[in-house]
Amino acid sequence: MNKRNRPTFTAEFRLEAAQLVTEKGYSIREAANAMGIGKSTMDKWVRQLKK
Repeated sequence: MNKRNRPTFTAEFRLEAAQLVTEKGYSIREAANAMGIGKSTMDKWVRQLKK
């Protein structure tokens, strides 16, 4: 059986992606599409940044 590998994102990439929402005014969906990641992942990163 093949094991799927999850992509690994750097802390810098996560911060840059979340800042699209918090500083640039993107919606979570727009930012996720722009960065090529899932909406739920983007939502989680934005929540973590806001903490």
